[in-house]
Amino acid sequence: MVLAAFSGVKAQQTPIFTNYTNSYSYINAGFAGLSEGINLLGLYRQQWAGFVDTEGNEVAPQTFLLTGDMPIRAIHGGIGLSIMQDHIGFENNINVGLGYSFHLDLGSSTLGIGLAATLLNRTVDFSKLKPISPGDPVLSGISGETSDMLFDFNVGLFWQVPESFYVGVSVVNVLETVGKTLSENASSSASFTTDRTFYVLAGWPFQFEDLSMFTFIPSISVMSDIASTQLNASAKVVYNNIFSLGVNYRPQESVGLMVGISIKDLTIGYAYDINTMGLGVPGSHEVALSYCFKLDLDKTPRDYRSVRFL
Repeated sequence: MVLAAFSGVKAQQTPIFTNYTNSYSYINAGFAGLSEGINLLGLYRQQWAGFVDTEGNEVAPQTFLLTGDMPIRAIHGGIGLSIMQDHIGFENNINVGLGYSFHLDLGSSTLGIGLAATLLNRTVDFSKLKPISPGDPVLSGISGETSDMLFDFNVGLFWQVPESFYVGVSVVNVLETVGKTLSENASSSASFTTDRTFYVLAGWPFQFEDLSMFTFIPSISVMSDIASTQLNASAKVVYNNIFSLGVNYRPQESVGLMVGISIKDLTIGYAYDINTMGLGVPGSHEVALSYCFKLDLDKTPRDYRSVRFL
């Protein structure tokens, strides 16, 4: 694996999922508690499965995400917890976040206003990185496995009209925290940093007028760290709140196929990305398992089951 000169050691852009609606608790702090239960989610993504570098090292990205959130009436909102491990090449990132969302009742809709504190542990094994040019000043003096702990926070707004539509805007890693300098070499200013990322997302589930057992759920997500922007556009059809089938399009990268099944409050989903980059890169796999513990809340039902879990 090669590494060009850089002024800061950043993680890859915040991981992106084909079933990105499952990651709302992580990418938008305002989303926490906007259903009527305790929601647990485990998601694993193996990107470019089997991809290796020129020396046979497995360097394909692997991401595991665990989230939980629940509404708490006493604090007029909800809380959310997320744990994510993101491994790519010789870099490993573990992110833990804890957040609160204040729920503003707007009559027929609800606005979640969220803030989450995060801790990111970043580790890179520089002994396995090979610079393009020998004596690269950035890597000079850096050797072995190096790690750092970084603090940051996320903010988000999530507005939903039950069973009609939702819109969210958020920023992950607002501070773009700069960690310790990785080398004492005066010619290098390389250091660990977090990666500030902006999100805009929307979805509008609706049922077919003459086919009430079918729900159609189009959605869109845009993420950007300014240097690059990624669009996801997807559409799912859910049958009788049990089976789902969908497709996701990521311009200039992949087309994803999605299937899911719900048994009571347990939902299992799978997605496979077919790469369209034309570089011989393998496809990607994604598996999600979610469960909702329904709570007896004295309020108008606003269960976003089909959006959150399917």
